[in-house]
Amino acid sequence: MSFTRRQILQTTGASALLASIGHEAYAQAGIETATIVTGFAAGGTSDTICRRVAQKLSPEYAKAAVVENRTGAGGQIAVTYVKGRPADGTTILQTPTSILTIYPHIYKKLPYDPMVDITPVTIGCIFDFGFAVGPSVPASVKSVPEFLAWAKSNPAGANYGSPAAGSTPHFIGALLGMQGGVDLKHAAYRGTQPAMLDLLGGNISAVSGPIGDITQHLQSGKVRILGVSGAKRSRFAPDVPTFGEQGIKNMAHSEWFAFFLPAKASPELVARLNTAMKNSLAQKDVIDGLGTFGLEAMSSTPAELTELLKKDTAKWAPIVKEVGFTAEG
Repeated sequence: MSFTRRQILQTTGASALLASIGHEAYAQAGIETATIVTGFAAGGTSDTICRRVAQKLSPEYAKAAVVENRTGAGGQIAVTYVKGRPADGTTILQTPTSILTIYPHIYKKLPYDPMVDITPVTIGCIFDFGFAVGPSVPASVKSVPEFLAWAKSNPAGANYGSPAAGSTPHFIGALLGMQGGVDLKHAAYRGTQPAMLDLLGGNISAVSGPIGDITQHLQSGKVRILGVSGAKRSRFAPDVPTFGEQGIKNMAHSEWFAFFLPAKASPELVARLNTAMKNSLAQKDVIDGLGTFGLEAMSSTPAELTELLKKDTAKWAPIVKEVGFTAEG
């Protein structure tokens, strides 16, 4: 199935019926507290969707739901942690799909097998990436090609940060540098927000990251978004041209945040969580709340998410080879 940003989930069913179903599901599952684990820092887009959804999982799925930030290793720590948890529905993984589709191509040995160690439940949202510059880049630089030309003439400032080594934003920056004929030095952070703080402080020149992680800093007047990665302009930054509009070819990349359970979770449990997640993501306050962070709420079946992972894993193989980046596991 092909997914687009137009596939935002619509609410279904009467609220009274959902409430009764929710209490019944909780009684069946017997889950006191569900923990949603993310591999990225609090305050970022990954953390945001976790907290928005957690507020809605009670009582339909569990009596209570909390969020746990297990940062490090570009998101691997969170996946590895959930992999080792009991498949009883109490621990839920939320992760960008690149950690599952790109990492197998760059690490000789991962502490998890994306197709074996976790069970797909549903997509949570789709989002584009932005490429932004900060106060260390002259105000005269107003486009990605202009930044690349500036970086070429100013090697000390030819750098950018991303939320993790081997992430989609990392590869977007690397591909931009290759197309511009400039060696952009990459700095990996534990999420986009720490990178944005360094950008605001003038410690790095640019940041490649989820559009919502960047737009929330625009009011400072110190950050400028030069381009977005979608096939079309983002509704969250409508005045910013896409990379394609700026003559940068083959650079349309979007990504999903998705939810998973540990391997061997029962089909009944997966279906129960899938239903609860869909109901959560369908609520207007969740849709609107995610929208303020540049995230488009949507959902899928477990089978559709599995197919998407396979498709994206194949897509990134030649890109990783072109960039030539590898990492030690």
